[in-house]
Amino acid sequence: MMKGRGSASNPPNRFEKTHRFIEEEESGMTLPVTQFLQDCSRSIIAYNNSPDVGFEASINPYRGCEHGCVYCYARPTHEYLGYSAGLDFETKIMVKEDAPLLLRKELQRPAWKPQVLAMSGVTDPYQPVEGKRRLTRQCLEVLLEFRNPVVIITKNRRVVRDLDLLSELAAFQSVAVFLSITTLNGNLCAVLEPRTSPPDRKLEAVSILAKAGVPTGVLVAPVIPGLTDHEIPNILRSAAAAGAAFAGVVPLRLPYAVAPLFETWLERYLPDQKEKVLNRIRSVRGGKLNDPRFGSRMEGEGIFSDQIKSLFNLACRKYGIAGRPPLLSTAHFRSSQPVQEHLF
Repeated sequence: MMKGRGSASNPPNRFEKTHRFIEEEESGMTLPVTQFLQDCSRSIIAYNNSPDVGFEASINPYRGCEHGCVYCYARPTHEYLGYSAGLDFETKIMVKEDAPLLLRKELQRPAWKPQVLAMSGVTDPYQPVEGKRRLTRQCLEVLLEFRNPVVIITKNRRVVRDLDLLSELAAFQSVAVFLSITTLNGNLCAVLEPRTSPPDRKLEAVSILAKAGVPTGVLVAPVIPGLTDHEIPNILRSAAAAGAAFAGVVPLRLPYAVAPLFETWLERYLPDQKEKVLNRIRSVRGGKLNDPRFGSRMEGEGIFSDQIKSLFNLACRKYGIAGRPPLLSTAHFRSSQPVQEHLF
């Protein structure tokens, strides 16, 4: 058990032939120090053609995520960098210092077609490092300059820091923000997603953004069958009371190394519920802990998947929450900031 960490180990990288195992005595069980490493990517916009994802292009100023959510589907992406999906994912954070510059260059290209960009499709744009590096804010400044629409998904209250930029983007129908809420149980949140904002702080962010006129909703994700699915109505009730106007829902999936990490987490914190939870996940995922097939990946299948969707839809109707965010506009896009005329 490591306080403040979702994973307590570094499972083998599936692409590496050798792996170094550190004995408990050798490690001394000391908390690993988070390292921030330079990412020299030459582009900042990532594209996908998945019919399951609600956006085609995304911006990720960081790779890896300090939040340490043990269930995070993005953990295996760290294996492409030669790291582990375990502790490495939350302690070796790749920082794209050139992200704002790369974004500006992309939006200035004559071939650029204005479209909705997502922040982030992989890791949280408002994870703790953003407090110092401010790369997400700088990217938002660029997006505002060009008035290019953006959808933000985060588990961190830090998003309200950029209320000034978000309010201006909202005036051009160019922003929507999702606060991702997995549970309202603060104790569970502290071990499930240890460095995210607590549930009450996420709801506070919803309230602040909504009152400022920023289109704001909640993403009930991931729903963990047998553990958090019963919370769906309460999450939506609390979100609606805070001012959320729309919502989405995604059941848990455990790709590659995430599955054993989550199983170990269950054994550590909820051993009596372990088999129930795993069996429920399998029932939603076609007998496995992950089903990558399009059409099933984001929704699941079977009776428990149907129950999750029914419970979500019923709660949305009851509390007056729309199922989808508002359509964002590219009508206000401008290729560059107008040059100020000389006074003399």
